[in-house]
Amino acid sequence: MCNIEPPILVEAAAAMTMPKFDILRHEPDQLSFAKGAVIFNEGEPGDCMYFVIEGAVSVQIGGADITRLESGEVFGEMALIDHAPRSATAVAATDCRLAAINEQRFLRLVVQVPMFALNLMQVITHRLRRVHPG
Repeated sequence: MCNIEPPILVEAAAAMTMPKFDILRHEPDQLSFAKGAVIFNEGEPGDCMYFVIEGAVSVQIGGADITRLESGEVFGEMALIDHAPRSATAVAATDCRLAAINEQRFLRLVVQVPMFALNLMQVITHRLRRVHPG
């Protein structure tokens, strides 16, 4: 059994009640996409991740929709973690506004805001478990 110190429990509980990535809502590098616009294509190199400020984004693999991301969600982070080509295509499902986070900003967030890194790991784990349950 793991022993967790009380301050960590308090910090973790506070993080669960706050929007996970709200810190990204005011990023200076914001982009707008009209409904149907391609944000990036599967197989392309990726140099940033995105946070959905307004609207919705459809994530597709091989042309099939696999998920829809709404305001407050992130995508494209895998390219910053493993530097591999994009594993999916992202298309604006509605008119949307996104914050773009480049690798330098991403690494700064990981170092300076530990909950950002933990929240991102939780998102990736949740997505993996949806694809490979059990």
